[in-house]
Amino acid sequence: MKRRDFSLAAWAAATSGLTGLAHAQGKKPEEGTDFLALDKRVPSEAGEGKIEVIEFFWYSCPHCNAFEPRFAAWLKALPKDVVVKRVPVRFRDDFEAQQRAYYVFETLNMVDAMHGKLFHAIHTERQTLNTLATLSAWTDKNGIPAAKFTETFNSFGVATKARRATQLQEAFKVQGVPALGIAGRFYTDGGLTGTMERALQVTESLIAQARTSR
Repeated sequence: MKRRDFSLAAWAAATSGLTGLAHAQGKKPEEGTDFLALDKRVPSEAGEGKIEVIEFFWYSCPHCNAFEPRFAAWLKALPKDVVVKRVPVRFRDDFEAQQRAYYVFETLNMVDAMHGKLFHAIHTERQTLNTLATLSAWTDKNGIPAAKFTETFNSFGVATKARRATQLQEAFKVQGVPALGIAGRFYTDGGLTGTMERALQVTESLIAQARTSR
């Protein structure tokens, strides 16, 4: 799909597997087909000896919502040298409120409590939560007082994290979400692999490759 084309039809084609059913699940990943190698390596904050995997997502994306339980399960089986970072994207200005919301949760150490709840509220309960006003009203009913959410949302720290997230999105040349960045060197998504399940398999292969070449 074209970069920053966020129609539901484009997401469906890129991430549901309708265009990639011919991919063999056990096939060795191929550069240019299953993943892309970055022209310029992206610095990692994971620490020495660690391999960083970044999940790029957007709360209002239905395919990110569908992928979240599978990704959460995948995280539980990761080796100790792999560090995972979630990065909310901002492809348009109206993405920023949800982007900042994630970093509010992170700053308040409430990602585990709030991340899945926000997906559920948007996609199952069909709530429209894409502004500071709607998000703060929602969090006020779900464990974060509106005043605290608003204060943190507008903080320098959250603004800095949001800017960094957008820089990472650009550095990895994210084409759509959900997507995965591996070891600061590789990028994959459902549009390349056909399914996000296959994208996880490709990610595991790239982790192994990064491990042997570090």
